[in-house]
Amino acid sequence: MLTYPKEFENIVEKAKKLGPKKVAVVGANSANILRGVFAAQEAGFAEPILIGNFRKTKEMLEELGFADRQYDFYPTGNNANPVQYAIEMIQAGSADVLMRGNIQTRDFLLPVMNSSNHLIKEGRLVTHISVMKSDEYDRLLAVSDCTLLVEPSIEQRKEVIRNMTEALKNFGIEKPNIALLSLVEKPSFHMKDTVEAQTIVMHHNEEPIADCNLFGPITYDLIISKEAAELKHFECEYSGRFDGIVVPSLLAGNLICKFWDAHLHSYACGVLSGTKIPVAISGRSESPTHAFLSLAGSIAMAD
Repeated sequence: MLTYPKEFENIVEKAKKLGPKKVAVVGANSANILRGVFAAQEAGFAEPILIGNFRKTKEMLEELGFADRQYDFYPTGNNANPVQYAIEMIQAGSADVLMRGNIQTRDFLLPVMNSSNHLIKEGRLVTHISVMKSDEYDRLLAVSDCTLLVEPSIEQRKEVIRNMTEALKNFGIEKPNIALLSLVEKPSFHMKDTVEAQTIVMHHNEEPIADCNLFGPITYDLIISKEAAELKHFECEYSGRFDGIVVPSLLAGNLICKFWDAHLHSYACGVLSGTKIPVAISGRSESPTHAFLSLAGSIAMAD
């Protein structure tokens, strides 16, 4: 039985209510992904469809003691694109959820982003959202984008805000507090992202980008710590109570997520927002719990 913080319970319960969903796992020969998927099957919100190398996956199922579990298996040849195969299964109604297994991130995302597959919601930007929980922070914290957007523009960050707000609402947070991360909390023309953050907040105050409370520019310590804000005499009613961080670069987002994982031993899930189908992204080195929660999160977002 997998364990996870109580803050994720709302997401898992929602997945149970919406499930079970048929999950197409691309590159199924990944031990931790398989553990997470079969845990989701036990929880009642997933029906595994395994796609990939037949021999390697069969051997892994035997090693893990899952050989007698209920699942469908679709082997793919050397010349077949397993992600495209899974997408076509979903489009045909034979599967519901796309999940990354033992496959490179780029190879997984390219077919998803390919316009010919028509998976992107009209007028939307696809973003990757990581939702984390650590003992050092008393609530869930979403971070985006840490996979797709290298240096998002003002308009792209507005879309990230929309996507993050939509995801957090699906996860039970009615009006999330979202921070625009910067190196300093005062706008400076020497630091473009600070001026852009100020501009985004001004636009939001004139015409709301999404149903959220938005603040920025703001530094990482002021985002997560009310005490740091008090010591710096920084006025922000959301310090220590932010639900999401919109980062100015892929590097910043990736570093936050990896730091929380390596040093704060956080629990997390990874999902795509802006797609017409649920997409769960769990790294090949991530824990079974990460795979389980990513699957639950993607299903919860499909409501």
